[in-house]
Amino acid sequence: MFRNILVHIPSERPVRPVVDVAVALTIARRSHLDAVAIGYESMGAAGMIVEGGGAAVAAVMGAEQERAQERADAAIAVFETEAKLAKIAYGTRTLACIPAEAGQTIAALSRLYDMTIVLQPDDARASYDNEIPQHILFNSGGPMLMVPYIHKGPLDAHHVGIAWDGSRLAARAVRDAIPFLMGANAVTIITINEETSEASSDQLAAHLLRRGIAARLQRLTADRGNIQGAILSIAAENNMGLLVMGGYGHSRLQERILGGVTRSMFDSLTVPVLMSH
Repeated sequence: MFRNILVHIPSERPVRPVVDVAVALTIARRSHLDAVAIGYESMGAAGMIVEGGGAAVAAVMGAEQERAQERADAAIAVFETEAKLAKIAYGTRTLACIPAEAGQTIAALSRLYDMTIVLQPDDARASYDNEIPQHILFNSGGPMLMVPYIHKGPLDAHHVGIAWDGSRLAARAVRDAIPFLMGANAVTIITINEETSEASSDQLAAHLLRRGIAARLQRLTADRGNIQGAILSIAAENNMGLLVMGGYGHSRLQERILGGVTRSMFDSLTVPVLMSH
């Protein structure tokens, strides 16, 4: 029931969208909220040293680590101010590490929580913070709530949309989203190009109804390249405040690569989305 929530506070990007959503959600759910901020160390500075030996490298790296820690501390300070004002139960943690370690570290940390809140990546602003959501989605083992970087205010989950394709990942996302679905005033199951299946949208609606969740169906057809656009259009037209969907991907040389619709959603998100993998 989202009793323990983790939020990643970006150190290189605006923090307000995730702070506002995380704090308000913690109040509404009477949860405990932990926040983590990561300052990223640059490895380039040490590589530029050609004289001075190990002592010079250590000095440069020490200074870089200190600057990274300062960035993390500054980010977490914004969160802590809001958490204190809201009088919620919270904890904070700051880390300074190289980008290659950051994703692994926060992914492992997120496995201890019911849900992790992250900020949508923004390709227009180069930042290692952009890589964190993908690490959490594929490695946390739990749901990830991604907040658009244009979002303002708390999460409005009165109308929840479910992007349903009958897959294992979609089913996992629905199970993870049950607390939101049970508290919503309206739930809409969205299907695009639905094919006959044992796990049809009709069956999902019947399953949810047995839990006291009355969901309506909205079936559409769309070109394969515009599925994400169709989902977001439905969300906008129906004033949905939250989308629920599976987070797709595949392995390539032991890396997780986002699937087409999931990648498009990462790039073009206009409403908070709960994703599970």
